Amino acid sequence: MREQLKLVLRAIPGTRVVMEASTQAQACEWLEKHGEDWDLAVVDLFLASGNGLNVLRKCVSPNVQQKVVMITNYQRDRVEAHARAAGVDAFFDKTTQLEDLVDFCSCEARRLTEQQPVNRQPETPLEKPR
Repeated sequence: MREQLKLVLRAIPGTRVVMEASTQAQACEWLEKHGEDWDLAVVDLFLASGNGLNVLRKCVSPNVQQKVVMITNYQRDRVEAHARAAGVDAFFDKTTQLEDLVDFCSCEARRLTEQQPVNRQPETPLEKPR
């Protein structure tokens, strides 16, 4: 799924994947060092080690331009409620809402492209599902 998602995200004009992590520790370490170096984070709920909800909490930024999306194939109302409480901007079931995820990412890329100089591309960290 991760490789497919990367291909889909790279196909969206104006985007590039700048980071991907298999674990909560990898993602949180990168976010601590690069807090302003991304525009859209796509975070999977289930990681090889740790979980995406803890990564979401690290993504919360005073920069309202940065957006965070959670994906999962474990669609439960309480999981989405926890994700919303952690500050996620959108929540998608990766098995049934992939097109909606792509639409969201495309809209964000267009929004960012309109706001930024032509030579800057939106950057998307990607969490690897296990």
